[in-house]
Amino acid sequence: MSFITIFLIAVALGIDAFSVCVGIGLCGIRRRQIYIISITVGIFHVLAPLIGMLLGHLVGEFIGTMANVFGAIVLLVIGGYYIIAFVRDRIRGETGECAVDMSLLAKPLGVVILAASVSFDALAVGFGLGALGMNVFASVLIIGVVAGLMTFAGLILGKRLGNIIGNKAELIGGILLVGIAMYLLVW
Repeated sequence: MSFITIFLIAVALGIDAFSVCVGIGLCGIRRRQIYIISITVGIFHVLAPLIGMLLGHLVGEFIGTMANVFGAIVLLVIGGYYIIAFVRDRIRGETGECAVDMSLLAKPLGVVILAASVSFDALAVGFGLGALGMNVFASVLIIGVVAGLMTFAGLILGKRLGNIIGNKAELIGGILLVGIAMYLLVW
């Protein structure tokens, strides 16, 4: 498998992190959180294929079906929280910026749960890498770096769009995350 093939696999694995992070970034996020989340997602995209190679094909089939469900549930919770916070603030008459303040991702456990939820698909890739006799170190390093960069780009794009959209960003971010979750559950 060539470098280009590995790179394309890495981009495919990073797309979910990118799209989720655009939604998260819409509600405002501090630069420090952007770095922490991006690095954590990158690390998880290195560890997941390595773990996948160790677990084997049988376990991979089970985890593969559960990964979408787990990831969708996490996104539903975060997206639902954004939507509820937006509606609650409108009922109270508050029309400021996002009230969520990224509290779900302000704690290490929240960041780990997010990183795990967007990294489960990399487990299956690990099974394939092991079977093909790939240079595992180079492959997982490329996957991790690309996923981290795509996460960073999604958070930055979301943050900039949030600054433009203003006080509707929280609702749009919540709807986007719930939509992604529904997509994961249906497909």
